[in-house]
Formats: sequence, structure tokens, C-alpha cells
Amino acid sequence: MGVKFLFGIIGGILNVVSFIPYLLDIFKGKTKPHSYTWLIWSIIQTTGTIAIFLNGGAYGALGLAIGSLFCIAIFFLSFKYGTRNVTKFDSTLLIGALLAILVWIFTKNALYSIILVSVIDFSGYLPTARKGYEEPHTETISLYVMNAMTDILGLLALSTYSATTVLYLATLLFANTSLVTLLTLRRRRVSAV
Repeated sequence: MGVKFLFGIIGGILNVVSFIPYLLDIFKGKTKPHSYTWLIWSIIQTTGTIAIFLNGGAYGALGLAIGSLFCIAIFFLSFKYGTRNVTKFDSTLLIGALLAILVWIFTKNALYSIILVSVIDFSGYLPTARKGYEEPHTETISLYVMNAMTDILGLLALSTYSATTVLYLATLLFANTSLVTLLTLRRRRVSAV
């Protein structure tokens, strides 16, 4: 068993564990997932997972694959437990997510799709960041902390390092870290008021 395999497995397990508090908070009514964010993440993360795997990412895509399944599940849960305050910007992001798939299909170039996926996925955080800024206690921070750790493990587990395999994971790492920072700072500010 190689170290890359070990990083991939640990990242996959951590990703499963990371979603448990988030799911529990959804059912308790504490966390209210933004439906468009989770739909966008479902489409984008599945596309990114496939692109990374097909371009030599191997075990580095394991955590993303597991995350894709949870994104899809949370999207469906958002109909009952989430928020639907959809803006034109949110709809534009959804169109972009679908466009990323078409770019890959028509250009047969995974890098173009990964670039688009990375931009859109980061942008997909914005509806949740907007909601988290306004209502910082409606998100479960531990999900984003553990996802950032999964992203690091995913990067370490990559079998091949190229723009196609690294860019999306690095974008996720940056986005998860940024969201943790925003939510932490806003919670302190809101609690202080």
C-alpha cells in the first residue's frame, strides 16, 4: 500500500466524517443549505472528479467522489430544510456549471473544463458566503474545515501533478479556507453585538 493510496483513503474517510455534523445540523434546523449552491456543487464536483480521475489523479479524486455524493444528497435535502433565496447571480452560476460540462464534451480538453469548473465552483461558494455573512450561525463550520483538510490530502494523493489535476483541488482548498474565515469572523462580530 503506497502513501498516495493512504492519503486518498484518509481523505475519503475524512470527507465522510466531515458531512455528518452538517447533516445532523440540517435535520436539527440549525443549518439551512442554499439549494443553488448545493446543485452547483453537485454538478461541478462530479465533473471535476471525473476530469481529475481520467487525467491521472487516481486516489486524489477519491475524496471528491465521496463529496459529490454528499453534495447531491444535500441538494435534495435543501428542498425541505434549506433556503431558496435565489438571485440572478445564482442562476448565472448554474448555467455556468452546465456550460463546464459542454466545454469538456465539445473541446475534448479536460483542462478547459477544469478551469471553468474551478471558477464556477469558487463562485458557487458566493451564495453560501452571502448567506453566511448575513446569518453566520446557519452554516456548520466543521464541514468546511474538514473539507479543506480533505483537499490537502487529495493534493497529496494525486498520482500525477498537472494543471488539470491540481487546479480544482487548490481552488476548493482556498474556497473552504475562505469560507471558514468569513464564518468565524462574522460569528464573533454577531455575538459581540
